[in-house]
Amino acid sequence: MSDLMKVSSNPHIRSKASTSSIMLAVVIALLPAAGFGIYNFGLDALILIVVTVLTTVLTEYIFEKLMGKKVTIGDYSAVVTGLLLALNLPPKAPWWIGVVGGVFAILVVKMLFGGLGQNFMNPALGARCFLLISFTSIMTNFDCDAYTGATPLAALKAGESVNIFNMVVGKTAGTIGETSMIAIVIGACFLILTGVIDLRIPGSYIVSFVIFISIFGGHGLDFSFISAHLAGGGLMLGAFFMATDYVTRPITMKGQYVYGILLGILTGIFRIFGASAEGVSYAIIIGNLLVPLIEKATLPKAFGKGGAKA
Repeated sequence: MSDLMKVSSNPHIRSKASTSSIMLAVVIALLPAAGFGIYNFGLDALILIVVTVLTTVLTEYIFEKLMGKKVTIGDYSAVVTGLLLALNLPPKAPWWIGVVGGVFAILVVKMLFGGLGQNFMNPALGARCFLLISFTSIMTNFDCDAYTGATPLAALKAGESVNIFNMVVGKTAGTIGETSMIAIVIGACFLILTGVIDLRIPGSYIVSFVIFISIFGGHGLDFSFISAHLAGGGLMLGAFFMATDYVTRPITMKGQYVYGILLGILTGIFRIFGASAEGVSYAIIIGNLLVPLIEKATLPKAFGKGGAKA
């Protein structure tokens, strides 16, 4: 039989993009936020980033060697996990926090569930939530040489005024990579222009969050209040770099909009009504867990018998 008559299994539409090229693009996109974090917080931030990334890469390599599996550190997914986790850590956190978090992210959240493509939640956020629960005092201490006192969101929640310009630029207390909205948006624009991500999830996330805090935040359509919430905390980092994770987001187009709206509402609930000033990490983790239900509800019906009819 001619090879022209042979049809391979689906999918039949293929992309030239590989896992390694996509992950490398994400690493490049995170460099502005990482670079500003190092500039803003100094050597402590650099050490924590390097230690965390090395830990995630080595953990994946050692696990796959011990299990006799193909070594996959060349796809850069472990680098992305380590970098995202490091950017979500306080700059003065001890180096071993990066080690514990890195091992948990790769070993527990990723590899024990089958590796890349099988994890049920974002490994970096899973590790951050684990660290928040296990080492709360360390993970909520943002005092450093440059800044002392509460983060802008904590100050805002307490009814105090905040400097929005400093929040947009990044000259504030916070985790290593979340402070500069400008640096995060530069990286996000790179991912959008290269086609790695689109605006369905981050756009619906941000818009639904703005609507929620406008209704329930007690300030109405206060531009300063809304701007402070958008620029503060990990909202932008989460919306563009973690909520868009290929593995843990819905695959259906409608599902991605539903997912983004859900994240916006959950983040608003945590920030406005919760005890903490932040809420992005927990919102995305909960959203990850609900992805199977979202996909089931938004999966298009097939045409024909038992399906949709033309």
